Amino acid sequence: MLNNTTVNVTSTTPGAPSGAPPWYQYPVCAVAPYGFIFYFGVKVFNLAIGTPCNTLVLWQILSKKSDSSTSDIFIFNLAILDTYFCLMTPVDMVNRLALGDSRIWYLQRFAYGVKDVAPLFLMCICLDRYVAVVHPVVFTGIRDNKIRIGISVVVWGLILAHGLTKCTLGVMSVNEVFSIVILSAFVVMVFCNISVIWVLRRSVLGKEKMHPVKKKAFRMVLIMLAIIVVNYLPPVALMPFVSYYTFVQFRCQISISVFSIMDLSCSIEPLLYITKMERMNGGCCRSPVNVTV
Repeated sequence: MLNNTTVNVTSTTPGAPSGAPPWYQYPVCAVAPYGFIFYFGVKVFNLAIGTPCNTLVLWQILSKKSDSSTSDIFIFNLAILDTYFCLMTPVDMVNRLALGDSRIWYLQRFAYGVKDVAPLFLMCICLDRYVAVVHPVVFTGIRDNKIRIGISVVVWGLILAHGLTKCTLGVMSVNEVFSIVILSAFVVMVFCNISVIWVLRRSVLGKEKMHPVKKKAFRMVLIMLAIIVVNYLPPVALMPFVSYYTFVQFRCQISISVFSIMDLSCSIEPLLYITKMERMNGGCCRSPVNVTV
């Protein structure tokens, strides 16, 4: 099965050519280094774009006094997790390219372990919006944020347990769990978003124009569905075909590229949330007005 990390083999591995270029991890990848170049490019992008964007999302949610969305609790927790993963970039890159310290690899495996199951929070966001739009009567009875805080605590417990297991027992110990989580989360998120789109479209049948609030909600759900498909469909689609690839194809080209695309969610998700903000008059010194979806 696929896994959101690579084996701890660097250019300092016994048998690796002396002075090997740092942009690939295995000596045999010298013939196909572009996957690793893409990987490091995504890392730098997440550090430069994802870190400030996630920080802005955290500040924006904390600074709101009213008109908050029920999904903000899940978005806040996801932003914390993505910020941590982005900030691990210097540690990851320095250890991969220069140090090769086995003790630092424990931290790297933990970071990838929590990132592996980060889609659980995205799934919570999709489920929250699904209930709000498709089952509004039920949603009215569960608007209490204490329920969402409780769910967030449970999700954090699962995330930390997965990260610690991967950190201490190694990559292979959580392979099956990762595959099940990604596949399940992908199916649930796609179902929820398609259901929301269907209900919003039906609500305007026979009308000339969609209500501005519903139109904005419709646009946001479409964008989120596109992001889910782009970021999470590749690992789901590749799971059944791992055995058909050669080592060079899989380790040097496919897996590193697929999970780099998945890691881009650290930047794309906060950028999506930021687009919901009204323009900030006077910049960051004033609190933005959030448009609740």
